[in-house]
Amino acid sequence: MSTQTESLPFAGPFQADPVHSSFGFAVRHMGVSAFRGTMNEVEASVRPADGGLLVDGVARVESISVQNPPELRGHLLAPDFFDVENHPEIRFRSSDVQLAEDGSATLQGELTIRGVTNPVTATGTWVAPRQTPGGLRGALELETTIDRRRFGLDWQMEAPDGGLALDWDVTITAHLELVAEEDD
Repeated sequence: MSTQTESLPFAGPFQADPVHSSFGFAVRHMGVSAFRGTMNEVEASVRPADGGLLVDGVARVESISVQNPPELRGHLLAPDFFDVENHPEIRFRSSDVQLAEDGSATLQGELTIRGVTNPVTATGTWVAPRQTPGGLRGALELETTIDRRRFGLDWQMEAPDGGLALDWDVTITAHLELVAEEDD
């Protein structure tokens, strides 16, 4: 159930193009710089619902990719972090979608990580659908910051200077190139 003040730019169902869409996260490591990762298997849809738009998305945790040794990837998949065996997906479902004429976007909805669901607000930009050689395409690029403890991601280690190994705040990004579903 979504509301929107502008006319519906995504006037039919759209699906994320998996080749041109991504889901990522960044967290400050040792108080110095951002550690980044991506999940390469992403599904998302945008469709009209209740006079507005509904955005649904899923990232498969098993598809996590980090630029580090295999044991780090294994640790992220283990119970200390994402616990992929019990929680194979991260999910988002919008409750309100606002797409402004200036290209800004604000989505409110529920994010589920490790089986824990919390409300979030994501902001970013949108591109109205346009005809391309590959069909009618538009885009959403969104970002939100969460306190990972609210989702059961509470692993921590003290840094040598007494600081945190990983910040509690995590920035999540979704870049979705959306393709209109063809009528059968």
